[in-house]
Amino acid sequence: MLPVLSIALLALAYAGPARADAVANCDQSVDPARAIAGCSELIREHPRNVGAFYNRAIAHHARGEYDRAIVDYTRAIELDPKNANAYNNRGVAYAAKGNNDLAIADYTKAISLNPKFANAYSNRGVAHERTNDYARAIADHNKAIALNPNDPDFYTNRGIAHRGKGDLARALADYTRALEINPRLANAYNNRGNTHRDKGDLARAIEDYSRAIEIDPNLAVAYANRGWALFSTGKIELALQDVERALLLRPDNADALDTRGHIYEKLGRRQEAIADFRRALAHEPTLQSSSNALKRLGAEP
Repeated sequence: MLPVLSIALLALAYAGPARADAVANCDQSVDPARAIAGCSELIREHPRNVGAFYNRAIAHHARGEYDRAIVDYTRAIELDPKNANAYNNRGVAYAAKGNNDLAIADYTKAISLNPKFANAYSNRGVAHERTNDYARAIADHNKAIALNPNDPDFYTNRGIAHRGKGDLARALADYTRALEINPRLANAYNNRGNTHRDKGDLARAIEDYSRAIEIDPNLAVAYANRGWALFSTGKIELALQDVERALLLRPDNADALDTRGHIYEKLGRRQEAIADFRRALAHEPTLQSSSNALKRLGAEP
């Protein structure tokens, strides 16, 4: 799961000749481009307006402009050092850039400012998962759930940590609880499918991947996962359709490339298999399945 952004916009305190349309644009999150333009106008007139920097940061964040978002979150923090939301959101931006340590530091600061900030605990848990520190991750997710037991994403995130730790029963229980709260969580179905696959129950895995795809037809990872499960049950043509769809949605999906490589190998298309295994490793150098396949085929990585 991705970390959770706190998107509540700050009320804009301003005085002077700021135009009403600039305020209205800055104080909305539907159109990030309009929000950036409106907030920028306010900042030119009122360079110490915390709300304008914070709201512009959220708009940059929505556009995937993480460096610009970080600059604006930082300025909002300088102007309002007790802004827990700004720390949390800057942590999310750092995480998106792969700066896990900085993300954890920001989540921790947000929690120190607001000990009941459930999203910050959950986000820090996700960050700990990225370093395989599952004990700390579970502790943070437990805290988030205690603070807000009705947020399905918190259970999904804890399920990921339980699975990483090898506790498949608890992982299944958490994904199922998430789906009880919100039956339309595609990621929860996909993750529960992974856990069924870990347990060797490919039929249930395929059911969950299929449900995830029904809910979100653009969820590339679910196609890739179902493709591997179908390949593992001998349904080669259906598997190839799934990984082709996954790669159409996400050309850099290493798992889909790996699965297609195995399919090509099974079909005797050696050179195409080698090319896919190499591409998979280019995107994910630690993917052992592709590395082993290249050795088996007598090819260099």
